Formats: sequence, structure tokens, C-alpha cells
Amino acid sequence: MSLEIILVFVIIGVTILLFATEFLPIDKIAFLIIVSLVLLGLTTPEEAISGFSSPATITILMLMILSIGLEDNGVIDLLTQSIKRLKILPMLLMVPAFMLVAASISSFISTTAVVVIFIKIIAQLSEKYNFSAPKLLMPISFAGILGGSCTLMGTSTNLLVNSVSKKLGAEAFTFFEFTMYGLVLLAVGIIFMTFASRWLPKSSNDELVENYVDNNFVFTLTVKDDSRWIGKPMSEVKFFKNPDIKILKLIREDIVNTSPGPNTTLRANDQLVLLSDVKAYAGISKEDFRLSAENEVFFSEEPADEDEKKEKNAFSYIELLILPGSEFIDKSFAEIKILLYNIATPLGIQNTQEFKKGMRFKLPKLIKNTNLQAGDKLLLKANKNEISHLYSLDNTIVLRHHEEDYHINPYKRAISLFALIAVVGLAASGVLSILTSALTGVAILLITDCINLSKIYKKVNWQIIFLLAGMIPLGIAMNNSGTDMWISEHLLDLLMGQNHIIILGVLFAITMLMSGFISNNATAVIVTPIAITLAAGLDLPAKPFILAVMFAANFSFFTPMGYQTNTLIYGTGAYRFRHFVIIGGMLSIILLVVGTLLLSTML
Repeated sequence: MSLEIILVFVIIGVTILLFATEFLPIDKIAFLIIVSLVLLGLTTPEEAISGFSSPATITILMLMILSIGLEDNGVIDLLTQSIKRLKILPMLLMVPAFMLVAASISSFISTTAVVVIFIKIIAQLSEKYNFSAPKLLMPISFAGILGGSCTLMGTSTNLLVNSVSKKLGAEAFTFFEFTMYGLVLLAVGIIFMTFASRWLPKSSNDELVENYVDNNFVFTLTVKDDSRWIGKPMSEVKFFKNPDIKILKLIREDIVNTSPGPNTTLRANDQLVLLSDVKAYAGISKEDFRLSAENEVFFSEEPADEDEKKEKNAFSYIELLILPGSEFIDKSFAEIKILLYNIATPLGIQNTQEFKKGMRFKLPKLIKNTNLQAGDKLLLKANKNEISHLYSLDNTIVLRHHEEDYHINPYKRAISLFALIAVVGLAASGVLSILTSALTGVAILLITDCINLSKIYKKVNWQIIFLLAGMIPLGIAMNNSGTDMWISEHLLDLLMGQNHIIILGVLFAITMLMSGFISNNATAVIVTPIAITLAAGLDLPAKPFILAVMFAANFSFFTPMGYQTNTLIYGTGAYRFRHFVIIGGMLSIILLVVGTLLLSTML
């Protein structure tokens, strides 16, 4: 083993460790990979930065912009509204119907954007028609992942694997070349989840409706020094009898009263921990109480004139979902206030674990002592001019705006839908490459003023772009140093005498296991060169081995952090980790077997 190979293994090992532990954000990890490759002489400087100019990176960027335009102009909402008609179906038919719709849309549009819309629609329908939302959310997330695997533009992983394999001399895939295999795997997933859904959580008082639609958050109010309620019993406070507000505890000079009664008198600086929805909170008088976690700028500063007053009052309440890798994880409210300074004010928190316990077994800590975790939701108050900045926050998703005046422009929605059809049609027919067609689609949206680049800059997930830019040269370094050849040779020695189907299955399994704990894009870049070299060593066609990596990197169903949509539905509080391990794990094993047998027909 040469020194270069050892160095590549060290970089890969450290990269996997950092991804798995989330010690650093993924964009920082990617940048450090680029610097390491150059300093250690594993790539030239030009090769190290080639990821930024890679067709895969630019294509994914264009598709992100296109997807944002589709979402902003109501196209995704238009495509998903038809599913509301499916409410008349029994659950046994509702699950496959919803999965089929989600998979179809995800084949051409960002899976995450689709699942966010579905969560909202299903939560509303489950409340109105009294069915269990958790029995649909996991199947829809899995269907989105499976549907995205059916076309070349369905996921960034597909485009990245195609780009890396082309650079290594393999033949490029066409738009629908592997769609038939993807549809078979999708059908298997739909059948399995239709029957497995009976073991998913069921609740008559749907937790998702309570936690997601009614928007209950934990707030901490402090009684102001000049409050009119000082010395008066709590029963006289207007919100005491409000059924949408629950007083969890009263804190006075570090003494905690977990069951304050109607005769409890209030004193200055008493702290009340409340469980309330956004609408009820908004009705609490800010003259008598202040939010302990609140930046005083919204309420204590008196506007200079009427115009300034109107601008100061032009705000929205924003729900922000915290995903793995977010800089907000393990941060207190005081630290979050600093991070969001001049952008938004943190008001409340919805803690996934506390809601799972029904708020009965452990009362929440005072907000200022609560550290956020992945899956938690923040309620923020932001000036409407600053809301766009929230979209630029890494590993977070804006779920909902309250008091928002946003409306759909039918003209822009029609143009955006036309742009999507044009991109798919031009790429699928072979008239234009997928990169050229994506550029054309974005150009259509720009010319017709359907997107604003100043807003797009803030909404694009730049972490993904930097991740691609950092991982692509790592694949080049593996090829330059012969690391891919070394790994493939030792795999061949280890599997010597085994059937080719077994070797293909081992590659599928290794890729799937890695993608459950680190980025599926990172997994694809690391394993694709190995797959191509392994095929060459066996004197077999490379495409089935490349497709094994492509499918397996996407099929990370057995952990909630394996794919962003899984994290989304896990954050609703409807599931526990074991639901992914058991049900997602069983689906992964089935797809491993079926996928291996399918791809073996190409050998």
C-alpha cells in the first residue's frame, strides 16, 4: 500500500467520522477536503476545485432554483391538491394512492419540497376526516425517495453518480434508462408499506394534528414590573381560562410551582411557562408580560412615525424545523438570539421528545435553559422584509408562515409549470442535455419574472453545492492514487469464487449501510469509483454496478437521519427511532434482495 493510498484512506475515514458525528457542518467538511487534497498532493489545485465547475454541481444548482420557483409559484401545491380527493378511500387503498402520487411528483421535483407540502395536507385531512396521519407520513417519505430514484433528475445522487462515472470513462445514462428498474423497486416499496402501515403508530387524537397543525409551542412569560396584574389572583388574567393556553408552571425566585391555581397571586418578575398555539399567544397583552426569550426590539422601542410604525408591525410568525447538522443544535435561546440577531426573534419551542411524552411525565424546562435538538421546531418572529434570510439557514426548513399575505399568481404558476414540462421533455427526448435543459428552464423563469435571483440566493441550500464541490475531487484523488483499484482488488480477493450476483449484492449492501449514517451524495462519490473498478476486474459491464450504488445510496430507510425527508417526518413527533429501524430496515433488506436480482439481469 503506497503512501498516497494511506493518505486517501485517512481523509475518507476522517470525513466519514465527521459526517456521522456532525462535529462540523457539511460545507466546512467539504472545504477541508479540498484543502487537504491540495496540500497532500493528491490532486492538482485545478482538480481540487473542479467540483465547482462540474456539470453535476451546476445541474443540481439549476434544478434547485427550478424547484424553488415551482414551490413559490404554487405548482407543487397545485400538483398535490388533487390528493385531497383520496380522503374517501379506505386506509388500505389510501396508503398506495398517496405513495403513488408522491413518487410521481418526486421523480421530477425536489423530494423534500414535496414531502413538506404532503405533511401539511395530511395533517389537515387527518384532523377533518379522523384518520391516522402517522400511517401515511412514513410511506409518503419512502415513496418520495423511491420515486426520485426513477429518473436521472429525480435526486442529486443520480446526477452525481452519472457525472463521476462519466469522468471515469463509463457510458452516461439517459434520462429514463433505469426507470423500469426504479418502478419495480417503487412497486415493491408500495406493496410492503401498504401492509406494514398497520404497525405504524395510531392515535385517535392524532399527535401530528396537535403538534403540527395546532402549532403548540412552549413559551416563557415574565410579569413586567408595571403589570396591572401584580398582586391579583391568576384567575383574573384574561388568558387563564383560554382553552388554547395551558399554564405548565410558575417560577418565582428559582422556586418552581408545577400546579399554580386560580388563587395564586402574581408578583413582578414571576415567570409563567405556557403551552399555547400561535394564535392564542398573539392575543396575550404585551403591556403586562414579556417573553423571557424575546428580543425587546419588537415591543419596547416606540416607532418614530406612522410609516416606521407600520413597517415595525409588518411581521410574521415563522415555524422553523431544526434538521441534523444545524448550527442551532445544542444551543440555548440566548445563543439563538445572537445567531439570529437582526433577522428574527425566537419566541417558543416545540420539543419533539416532550410532545411524545404527552407533556405528562416531565414538564419542560424553562425556555432559557432548553437546548435545541434535531426535530425540534422554533417559533420565530421576523419582520416580513427579513423572512427571506431564514431560507438561507443551513439544515433548517421553514414550515409555515402565520399572518402571511402571500398569494399565488396564476400567470406565474402556469409559466412555472410550462418550464418544468419543457425541462423534462427536452432532457427526456435527448434534444438537449439535462444541464442545458435545466439552464433553459431557469432562463424561462427569469425572463418571465417568475423568480427573483436575490431571493433565490437566500433559499438555495448552498451546503449541498459545497458538499458536491468537495466530494467530487475526493473521487478524483481515489482514482489518481489507485485507492479505488486497491479496494476493488482486495474485495475481489475476499469474494473470490463467489457468484457475481453475491458480489453485486455485497456492493449494494455496503453502499446502503453507509448512506444510513452519512450523506448519500458523499457515499455515492466514495463508492462509485470502487464499483467501476470492481466491474472491470470481473470483466463485467459497469452499469449494473453503478446502478447498485445509485439505488443503494438513496435507499437509507432504516435511520431518520439517512435522508432529509425521513428527518422531516421524524420531527413531527409521530414516530420513534425503532419505527425506522424495524419497518425501514425490513424494507431496505427487501429492496437489497430485489434490487440485486434485478440488476443481475444486466450482467
